[in-house]
Amino acid sequence: MTTPQPRTVDEIADAYVDEYAALDPYTATYAGLSGYDAQSTDLSPDGFAQRRALAERTLAALETATSADERERVAGEAMRERLSLDLEMDDAGLNRNLNVIESPMHWARENFDLLPTDTDEQWANIATRMRAVPVALEQYRRTMEADLAAGLPPARRQVLAVAEQAGRVADTFFTGLAASGPDSLRTDLDAAAAAASEAFRTFGGYLGETVAPAARERDAVGRDVYAVASRYFLGAAVDLDETYEWGVAELARIETELAAVAQDIVPGGSVDDAVAALDADPARRIVGTDGLQEWMQKLSDRTVEAMSGVHFDIPEPIRRLECRIAPTKEGGIYYTGPSDDFSRPGRMWWSVPEGVEEFSTWRETTTVFHEGVPGHHLQVSQVMYRREVLNRWQRLLCWVSGHGEGWALYAERLMADLGFLDDPGDRLGMLDSQSFRAARVVVDIGFHLGKDVPASLVASDGLPAGVWTPESAYAFLRAHCRMPDEFLRFELDRYLGWPGQAPSYKIGERIWLAARDDAQRRQGDAFDLREFHRAALDLGSIGLDPLRAALARL
Repeated sequence: MTTPQPRTVDEIADAYVDEYAALDPYTATYAGLSGYDAQSTDLSPDGFAQRRALAERTLAALETATSADERERVAGEAMRERLSLDLEMDDAGLNRNLNVIESPMHWARENFDLLPTDTDEQWANIATRMRAVPVALEQYRRTMEADLAAGLPPARRQVLAVAEQAGRVADTFFTGLAASGPDSLRTDLDAAAAAASEAFRTFGGYLGETVAPAARERDAVGRDVYAVASRYFLGAAVDLDETYEWGVAELARIETELAAVAQDIVPGGSVDDAVAALDADPARRIVGTDGLQEWMQKLSDRTVEAMSGVHFDIPEPIRRLECRIAPTKEGGIYYTGPSDDFSRPGRMWWSVPEGVEEFSTWRETTTVFHEGVPGHHLQVSQVMYRREVLNRWQRLLCWVSGHGEGWALYAERLMADLGFLDDPGDRLGMLDSQSFRAARVVVDIGFHLGKDVPASLVASDGLPAGVWTPESAYAFLRAHCRMPDEFLRFELDRYLGWPGQAPSYKIGERIWLAARDDAQRRQGDAFDLREFHRAALDLGSIGLDPLRAALARL
């Protein structure tokens, strides 16, 4: 009898994509995989168990997998790291945790943003998936009940906030989506929208009436759970106490730089004086979301043109990036990648909170670089495009926040270094963004680990001494983040409910910068920045520890 030979890493990875897409059609839609848009993800305990079993089988297969070259070796390291952490997240209940930005309830709504709408058949898929929303939310209800019984309750703050979100979705989202469909499917779409809306309304009521009384009062998750979340979002193990102290020092360093740039805008004035002057400048003000969308698109198009062939190699399919206003009003800007065949382009979305009608370009120029080129769009689309060097799992399903968000924040600083933020106002906006991300490190780690507010912040901000509380965290954010209160309230809820994710931006940037500095030291005069970027991005989105190991071998 012939003994079966171990499969290669690429073969295992490609098979995993097919199996996972069948178990999670929502993610298949996000990845742009065709054939799943009429199906829905099983959000019940059995559904999560099936996806866990797939991860366990795949990890076992990777133990004996072969690699033809260094590229495939890196892919195997990355996949083992991700799937192992998937299991740890599942053990802690963090992969299905209810919070204001990322939970199975949000998956059941947000997947509709990416469904194609060009043909009647595609609209029929939308109607089918809308009809399945009540089932999906009932499945998630059963998962929540199981977690409650297992001693994994959500935080009450998150429960109440998500209940409000569910009500807002029920009021407008599905009926608005159905109204955009063809008249030939009007009856089906309207009926499906009504069912989906009612399901969200019922789910919101369930959260408020049943889950909230059983939820935990405390928001902090503690050191052990936080350590798992941090490693998951970074793909790296960091010293959390050292990183907390670094965050405090980094915030102070950035604010010193902010004060210096403010002098170029209002000589003798403060940062707040400079902000006021910039906000009062009509040339830097946009009124209305239509104007915001147009400005985003024009800046994005100009940036792609300026970067291509000069600082980065940008293939033709990647040069298309759509800027859109998101259908939600929760706050935040985000990116969604192209489909596998690029028929759906990469998209930059701006979720504008209710009541916000004016926007300042000085604040957001750096955001377009972050979400677009050379940030997420270049990073994600490059991965999709490089079929010859990356397997399907790397291109379609692997996303590490510290790698991706760290790169995007690194890209903001890079644009300043390349001269694209020489305008003092735009540079102030970049530094303000950096300050915001550093403040996240301090709040997120400090709060969840129960650390004391640093004495320097007690003195400078008038914060109460002792451990971080939601109230002191909000006062700290207001003192250091120049954003509307609507944004900051949402941001704080996000940090309290999604531990470890927000710091991955700034910590990820720190690791990216260290990797670049290490390559520069090793290569000396032979170091080429454009080549470093190409080689690093060609590795795909991988954990930052595997990234550093792979770059050290180049």
